[in-house]
Amino acid sequence: MVPWKHLPRTLRICTCAMAFNPPTAVCDACVLYPFHQRNVLIQASADGLYDARWTEEIHNEWMRNLIANVPALSIERLHATRRLMEQALPEALVGNFHHNIEAINLPDPDDRHVVAAAIEAKASHILTWNLRDFPAKELRKNRLTRETPDGFLAGIYDEAPDLVIVSLANARRNLTKSGSSAQDFLELLGRQGFTKLVRRLRSHASAL
Repeated sequence: MVPWKHLPRTLRICTCAMAFNPPTAVCDACVLYPFHQRNVLIQASADGLYDARWTEEIHNEWMRNLIANVPALSIERLHATRRLMEQALPEALVGNFHHNIEAINLPDPDDRHVVAAAIEAKASHILTWNLRDFPAKELRKNRLTRETPDGFLAGIYDEAPDLVIVSLANARRNLTKSGSSAQDFLELLGRQGFTKLVRRLRSHASAL
């Protein structure tokens, strides 16, 4: 398969014949901020494991935080990354969701735009590491579930392991500069918080 940076939407892994129905998930800014998580999650969506969604606000947040914490990065480089993301997943951007915000009650009101976008996109999941910011009771009102990227991809693995392995192999091949081995890639995933997923992948390292 072709890495996400070069992958037309029409060339995604075909799941239609495999009794697998990809969920739709809004990616919170915190899961797009780290390079390796962003690579894995975008490749997974490009390969048809799920349909990723985000907003202008989510893009602005992860880019703003990354520039603040890594001043050596140029904003031009991040805009180039964003353009590649949008080329790979042209249907991911959610708009016209602000009318949903007032009805949402979260610990931090500034997070309401994420839920509002998920409602507008008819998503089933919000992917975030900040689970406490999205109380399950509030999300259930709109048939939403919050999940970490690790739990989310581990759950997809349990349903369609071959698809996840192929997609992660694609994600590893995206790392052309570092040239990570399969074992190095597993260790990298573990450091990124994908502990459940790594446990499932240990016996399939050769396929990565």
